[in-house]
Amino acid sequence: MGRIEVGAMSRHHVHLFVFDTMADWEPAFAVAGINNPQFQKQPGRFRVITVAESQKLVTTIGGLRIVPDMVLAELDPDASSLLILPGGQRWESGGSAAAIEKARLFLEAGVPVAAICAATLALARAGLLDGRRHTSNAREYIARSGYRGGRFYCDAPAVRDSNLITASGISPIDFAREIFSILNLYDPAALDAWYALFKHADASKNFELASGAAH
Repeated sequence: MGRIEVGAMSRHHVHLFVFDTMADWEPAFAVAGINNPQFQKQPGRFRVITVAESQKLVTTIGGLRIVPDMVLAELDPDASSLLILPGGQRWESGGSAAAIEKARLFLEAGVPVAAICAATLALARAGLLDGRRHTSNAREYIARSGYRGGRFYCDAPAVRDSNLITASGISPIDFAREIFSILNLYDPAALDAWYALFKHADASKNFELASGAAH
């Protein structure tokens, strides 16, 4: 699987693209899980780095203000473990094209990309979903891109095809689970416990996990 096998990687950064109108809730579960070392197989191995088109302050759709850690032009796939593209209104109007071109470079280099909601529309518009299994907010929604990958569309909350993850905007937990899986962040029991807790409000597995960690 090449670079997807994180155990063989020397990179430790996960890059989160941030921009005005970013849907801040969509990458939230993924970012929290990556930056919180609890129950991770190799605690603290990864760190989320925010990246934007410039160093200007970014304001999300929820009004959160973010000072980017770095600019997009400096981002090199060889220095990254994953690029996360959250949804947001800008994608629908054709904005942030430079981020989509960066995603193209990541995929060509075999470095994972995870896109959710309107970011999937932008990937489709750029032809990056024409030959990959994927999902989005709805089949009708992504068809607006005019892309040629309709036969690869999957009616699922989140889909992984090799080094590409796509997800519906109403499925941030499934999006995060696929990200954790591709990063090999947790062992299977921990990942199942996390998903049961946040997806199904079932804390039983989480209590078992915490109890085991305490011994």
